[in-house]
Amino acid sequence: MEIGFGRGDALVTMAKAHPEHDYLGIDVHLPGIGHLLMQIEAMQLTNVRIINADAAEVLQHHLPPDSLDAVYLFFPDPWSKKRHHKRRLVQPEFVTLLAKLIKSNGYLHLATDWEDYAQQMLQVLETTPEFINFVIDGGFAPRPPNRPLTKFEQRGLRLGHGVWDLLYHRQQK
Repeated sequence: MEIGFGRGDALVTMAKAHPEHDYLGIDVHLPGIGHLLMQIEAMQLTNVRIINADAAEVLQHHLPPDSLDAVYLFFPDPWSKKRHHKRRLVQPEFVTLLAKLIKSNGYLHLATDWEDYAQQMLQVLETTPEFINFVIDGGFAPRPPNRPLTKFEQRGLRLGHGVWDLLYHRQQK
């Protein structure tokens, strides 16, 4: 599942590379959903489903426990103003909810180009006992080759932005 897929570039790339896996994308941005639908049709992908809704609502009320193999959260809104940090998606309650939905040994992959948000994500995940960092020293991971580069990320890299990846697996239940 990818939360907040934007234009859907990463989701389409993953679905095309792994037709044996089913993918679920959740987003509220209608133009992005339309763009993704056009890509799905053009590539004749049959392994992608889309939900147009608030991700927190879907996670809380519409998915059963232990139903997800992986969750991707690439470049979520950083809510850059300090007074808006409480709106950031990656908070302890949200990560605890994800832990209930991700299967044992499933994984969680987050990426951001906002360093202070990356630090917050790391702090939240390092204090969530259900998740184990793939990086032995508990830090950030190098960009995995299987994470597709999005147009948004490519633009940020051209502007000199850093990118921080966090990779965790759901420990055995």
